[in-house]
Amino acid sequence: QVQLEESGGGSVQAGGSLRLSCTVAEPTFTTYAMAWFRQFPGKEREFVGGINWNGTNASYGDSLSDRFIISRDHADNTVALEMNSLKPEDTAVYFCAASSDYYCRRFGCQATTFFHSWGQGTQVTVFS
Repeated sequence: QVQLEESGGGSVQAGGSLRLSCTVAEPTFTTYAMAWFRQFPGKEREFVGGINWNGTNASYGDSLSDRFIISRDHADNTVALEMNSLKPEDTAVYFCAASSDYYCRRFGCQATTFFHSWGQGTQVTVFS
């Protein structure tokens, strides 16, 4: 298990932007695949964006790639999710996750089962 700490959630008007950040308090951060998921009330967590260990491979959930950008910074041990043109339907709790799976580290992964460590979640609310 790795400790992940998210920040940057909050409330924003539709069309606005938010930047979420997740800090991993271990030097092994550089070896993990990282991802962001979100969860709507009463629903399973869904994949938002993921990035492999060196940032060369990023992927996004359906219809999110034109608005969301995931990135990582090894100097700060952080992974960020830049969210633009936000919509009320983006309102959810957003979770950061880490994976040490060999395949995920190289290519990234989207299934929750590959991720062994999770942050506590941060609320994002988009109002119209």
